[in-house]
Amino acid sequence: MKNNLKIISVGGSIVIPKTGFDINFLKKFRQMILAEVKKGQKFILIIGGGSTARIYQSALQETVKIKEENLDWMGIGATIINANFVRLMFGEVAYKDVVTNPTKKIKTNKAIIVAAGYKPGCSTDYDAVLFAKTYGAKEMLNLSNIEYVYDKDPRKFPDAKIIENIDWKTFRKEIVGDIWQPGKSAPFDPVASKAAEKLKLKVSILQGTNLEEVKNALGGKKFKGTVIE
Repeated sequence: MKNNLKIISVGGSIVIPKTGFDINFLKKFRQMILAEVKKGQKFILIIGGGSTARIYQSALQETVKIKEENLDWMGIGATIINANFVRLMFGEVAYKDVVTNPTKKIKTNKAIIVAAGYKPGCSTDYDAVLFAKTYGAKEMLNLSNIEYVYDKDPRKFPDAKIIENIDWKTFRKEIVGDIWQPGKSAPFDPVASKAAEKLKLKVSILQGTNLEEVKNALGGKKFKGTVIE
């Protein structure tokens, strides 16, 4: 695949934060992507569930005893709503459906494919890695609500240190481990990390709301964030 395809995992918290939609940001994000499309760039945008998913998941858990797999299905439902929103936001430039199977290649001349969750047992990070595999991409961007990956949770440990570059082996061993939990907030999900390491995929993690940095990352320039490879 020509390297004019960019795979971006967009955290649900970027699309709809806990505080509700940020219309101003969404307009700017849309303009930024469309400006890249004008330059001949193509995109697969995989949209996460974010706090929407977590609100539904915790309400379900409080209402009824529920299997982890079904919590995942609820989360996937949230990613589909968020993805439809993004697909409609790009109108005619986007492929007509939200794609939920990252292992099947879509034949389209549309510049943007918008995707959602696929199967229980992982997050949309993993789906993004599967898209990279299916379309032969060597790298992807992960836009989340964190600026960097830290060596430990900065919300709990004030002495947490920023990591700018890390290899997959260290990242998996010291940061995310191997266990998946529905609704868990990790910089990159453990199942996805294992698959990305196998693919030798380069993943850049950065704050999705900082569009200047996202532009830098898209343009191959230096940006504020963490690179895992």
